[in-house]
Amino acid sequence: METRAATELWARSQFGTADLGDARRSKRLVRCLVRACERPSGKLSEVFVSACELDAAYDFVESEHVRVERVEAAVGRATARSCRGGGRIRIAVDGSSANVVDRTNQKGFGQIGTNSTTARGLKVMTALAVDQDGATVGVLAQSYWARPVGRPRRSAARKALDRARKSPAQKETRHWLEVIERAADRLDEEQTLGWFQLDREGDAWPTLRALDHSGHWFTVRSAWDRVVEGTGRDRYHLRAHMAARRPIATYELSVSAGKARQARQARMVVRAASVTLRLHDKRTRKMLPLTVNIVWVREQGTTPRGEKPLDWMLLTNAPIGDVEQARDVVAGYATRWRIEDFHKSWKSGACNIEHTQLRSRDAVIRWATILAVVAARVERLKHLSRTDPSRAASDEFTRIELEVLMALKRRYKKRTESVPDGTPSMTQAVRWLADLGGYTGKSSGGPPGSVTIARGLDRLRTAVEGVLAMRGAHK
Repeated sequence: METRAATELWARSQFGTADLGDARRSKRLVRCLVRACERPSGKLSEVFVSACELDAAYDFVESEHVRVERVEAAVGRATARSCRGGGRIRIAVDGSSANVVDRTNQKGFGQIGTNSTTARGLKVMTALAVDQDGATVGVLAQSYWARPVGRPRRSAARKALDRARKSPAQKETRHWLEVIERAADRLDEEQTLGWFQLDREGDAWPTLRALDHSGHWFTVRSAWDRVVEGTGRDRYHLRAHMAARRPIATYELSVSAGKARQARQARMVVRAASVTLRLHDKRTRKMLPLTVNIVWVREQGTTPRGEKPLDWMLLTNAPIGDVEQARDVVAGYATRWRIEDFHKSWKSGACNIEHTQLRSRDAVIRWATILAVVAARVERLKHLSRTDPSRAASDEFTRIELEVLMALKRRYKKRTESVPDGTPSMTQAVRWLADLGGYTGKSSGGPPGSVTIARGLDRLRTAVEGVLAMRGAHK
C-alpha cells in the first residue's frame, strides 16, 4: 500500500465523519491531518509546501463555518471506535496551558501562569485513551478556554471564600466535568468500559461525584485527608484510618534518578480498604457521602535521607478483593503519565503548537485539535518501540515506508552496523527513524524521543514521495 494512500485512509478514519456542514470542509480537514502527519509543526507555513495548499489551510482553520466542537467530536468518536474491543482502556484526564504569542493582546487569548506574569495563551483539558499495554490510543475529549486577563489580586483567604460561593458550573471545575462526561458518553456509544485516571487536582467533590455517576471505573490520587464515616458518631481521617489497617502486600519498585531524587529499589507497602467519605459542598453546606475503595501504597524503610517517601493514596471504584486487583489499581494509575508525555509532544515537542502564529483563538483551537491527533500517534509509536521490542514494524508502518526506511539506513549506516533483510522490529525501525531525525543518544543516553522521531518521519515521507514519483514516471 502506498504511504500517502495509507495516511489518507487513517486520516479519514479520524475526521471522515466530521459534520462540518459541507462535504468539502470535511475533505479539507482530512487533507490538513494528512499534511500535519507528514510535517508536524505549529506553523502552517512549515506544514504546507505549496502556496495553494497553504492558502486553503488558512481559509479552513480561520473559517467561522468550521465549528470547533464538531472537529473535537469527530476526533473523540474516532478514538472511541479504536478503543472498542481493545481490552481494558484507561483514560488519563489532566489540564495544561499552551503559551501562544499575542503581542497585541487582540487574539482572544487569556492569562496563563500567575498574576505577575504577562504570558498569554489557552487552557486545555484533555482525556487521553491508553490501551491495556500502556500505548496511547488517541484523544477522547478536549475542552479549551481562556482565562480573564488582568484578574484582581486577592489574598488566599479571599480566594477560598470566592471559590466557596461559586457553583461547579461557575468554576474551571466545569471543564473537568465536561471532558469526563463527553469521554464517558463516547465510550458508551462503543459499549466499552473505561477506567479514568486522575491526579490530585481531580480530588474535588464535583469531580468525584461525576466519575461515580459516569458508569465507568475511576482512580483518583487523594489530595486531602478527608473525613471517613465510622460507626455511630465516630469520625476518622483517611490517613489515620488506613494507617491502622494491616498491609496486604509488599513489593520492590525500581526508582530512577531524578531532580532531588536518588535511584533506588524502593520497598512499597500496600494497604487496601473500603470506606465512605464525607464530601463537603461548602456553598450549600451539604455533606455528600461517597463509598469508594482505597489503595494506599507507601515507601517504607528505603527512603534516602532528605527525601520524602513515595506515597500514593488512591481512591477508586475498581474491585480490590485481592492483592492482584489492588496492584492493578496502582498499575493503572501509573499510566496517567502518558498524558504528560502527550502534552510535551503536542505543545513543544514534535507538534510545537506553542509556535503557532494564527491570528484568532478559534483558529488556534482548530489547528491544535488536528495536531493533538498527530501528537497521540507519535507518542504511540514511541511507546511501542520501547515496550514491545519484538513487535514487527509492519504493524505500524506500510510496506513502502519500510522499504525506503531500510534503503536509507543502508545508505547512512555506520561501518559497524548491519541492516537485516527481513522485516525489522518496532524498536529497530523507530531507532532508524530517530537516527534520520538527528538522534545520537549522546546527550541524554536514553531512548529516542518524540522530536527526533517526528523529524525522522518527515524525512522518511519526503523520501517515500520521491520514490513513488519516480515509479509513477516510469510506468
